[in-house]
Amino acid sequence: MKNILLGLNAVELRALMQEEGELPYRGSQLAEWLYRHGARTLDDMSGLPATLKTKLKPKYEVGRSNILATQQSHDGTIKLLLEMKDGARIETVGLPYADRFSCCLSTQVGCPIGCTFCASGQGEFVRNLGPGEIVEQVLTVQEIIKSGVIKISSRSHRIDNVVIMGMGEPLLNYESTIKAVRLLNNEIGIGIRHITISTVGIVPGILKLAKEKSQVTLAVSLHAPTDELRKKLIPGMTKWGISEITNASREYIRQTGRRVTFEYCMLDGLNDGALEARELARILTGLKCHVNLIQYNPVPELPFPTPSQAKVREFRDILQRAGIQVTQRVQRGVDINAACGQLRRQMEKLQPAPDKK
Repeated sequence: MKNILLGLNAVELRALMQEEGELPYRGSQLAEWLYRHGARTLDDMSGLPATLKTKLKPKYEVGRSNILATQQSHDGTIKLLLEMKDGARIETVGLPYADRFSCCLSTQVGCPIGCTFCASGQGEFVRNLGPGEIVEQVLTVQEIIKSGVIKISSRSHRIDNVVIMGMGEPLLNYESTIKAVRLLNNEIGIGIRHITISTVGIVPGILKLAKEKSQVTLAVSLHAPTDELRKKLIPGMTKWGISEITNASREYIRQTGRRVTFEYCMLDGLNDGALEARELARILTGLKCHVNLIQYNPVPELPFPTPSQAKVREFRDILQRAGIQVTQRVQRGVDINAACGQLRRQMEKLQPAPDKK
């Protein structure tokens, strides 16, 4: 089996070239081709001598995924199903906006949390992704944009914003996620304040991230204002209560000076009432935070309806009157079932992933 280059940073690649008897600057060239040009193979790296590529090919490969499916919504959202080297399948999403181009990244194959309303949580957890597999999603979306196969109306054709909130729980794959963040920042050139890590509330991970003192944005998927309701919606997250999660968030704010985002997916008749809004305002009062209200993106096989715009506005108004900063996320990709995990589930029914055991 060949060694994979993607996931190594420029320093590691320079050291690798020295081990191969080459000058260190060849490692810097490799990093440039991997992360700035998105090379899929060593042959794509036209700036490297043919003799060096011939020398490296028997031992090394880039490690890019295959694109199994591509979808585009009428609103421009792009969704890709990617197959890794071992046959594992993940999703990534490209989100064009008027002022930026964002990419939503997965960190695990499947998800061990099991949120009752999430398509990713309905399938089995397979494994963690490596840092190269996380970063590779940005490279592949960027490749699709540049190819012109999918038309983009956004003024920005370069991914300049990343949200790590696709399939999986990033803080249960901490080391790979953090290295991926550094690669995105240092090698690809995405500003650290334009990178968001989303967690369902893994308290030790939040505290560990706080100690990094990074300027990455932390988003906490709360989805309920009480422990009782949260346990019904997220049965795999009973270890830490809401008070512990908010205390860990407070420590993140103290260590980094950064505001924390609390994600709140609104499910009609379950967590979207005035009572829940007032309780959410109560527990968040005094925190340097804002709430991102998410109108549920329906999953056909799950029995969760989407609340009306009127209910979302009422919920938002209650928070605002309590002094909580709040935004409402615009629904994207509804016509292509862009909710996390849906495309992978559909493909598994039609064409199961190969058994690599």
